[in-house]
Amino acid sequence: MKKRILGKNGLEVSELGFGIMGLSFGYGPALDHAEAIRLIRAAHEQGITFFDTAEAYGEANETLLGEALAPVRDQVVYATKFGWKDGNARTGELDSRPERIRLVAEQSLKRLKTDCIDLFYQHRVDPAVPIEDVAGTVKDLIAEGKVKHFGLSEASVQTIRRANAIQPVAALQSEYSLFSRDIELEILPVLDELGIGLVPFSPLGKGFLGGKISTDTSFGSDDIRSSLPRFQGDAREANQRLVDALGAIATRKGGTPAQVALAWLLAQKPWIVPIPGTSKLHRLQENAGASGFNLTADDLSEISTLLAVIPVIGERYTEQNMKLIDR
Repeated sequence: MKKRILGKNGLEVSELGFGIMGLSFGYGPALDHAEAIRLIRAAHEQGITFFDTAEAYGEANETLLGEALAPVRDQVVYATKFGWKDGNARTGELDSRPERIRLVAEQSLKRLKTDCIDLFYQHRVDPAVPIEDVAGTVKDLIAEGKVKHFGLSEASVQTIRRANAIQPVAALQSEYSLFSRDIELEILPVLDELGIGLVPFSPLGKGFLGGKISTDTSFGSDDIRSSLPRFQGDAREANQRLVDALGAIATRKGGTPAQVALAWLLAQKPWIVPIPGTSKLHRLQENAGASGFNLTADDLSEISTLLAVIPVIGERYTEQNMKLIDR
């Protein structure tokens, strides 16, 4: 798999990463431990070197990654995150105080079985803590050798600029896909200007763009999609139009809707590295195949036309969670 660089300080990663949140958090029951280990190792065998986790996904999530990739630690990049009160994202309470950041770093180092976190993100911007204090704390951790690179998630232009002035930001992690394009107007130009990479989470629209979710698909109460506006009733039915249109392009090119969606992201900028997640081996292999999936200029133009005439219906989060997005 090809490599890409995030930021100005040489953070080299595979052009597709693997977001492992769903192996134990957010999308229903946790995957069997041994099966999860096998899946993470299979991702590495597919050429993926960039793995994403977070304190908020539960202790088991970071521990899985540390156990699975310990034999190849020198070949992979670990990204994890801090920023929620007591590490619990479900409460909606944030905590990026310097002492909390340091505590999370120490806990993550132990769970990941490593002496250095490659990329340490602030998971959500905490309005109660100046971003200069956050960036300064991570800068100190970098000086101490406990962290290599600093990242932000769902941050505004102003926050990105202020943080980058204290400690260079290697990557911004935000939702970006054919389903969520809010960052194109203001955020992408600033990332380009400052030399900051973009790591899109939910690059397949939380599974919708994979083409396997229909109006009949049901989600359990422990699946975050059960409450997301885009997955409800009429919105889900309306949004299926875009997926069907992508499916037609995929069929014509001998691929899948997921590969078209991921290849579209890769074609936007050379510093974009999507991190699709899955709990299924065949989906992992399908996603990895997007690395070599070529979209021509005509294909990209066709997709742009589709986006102009098929609006995405519904917010990407609930109203409560949208309030946590830095604006």
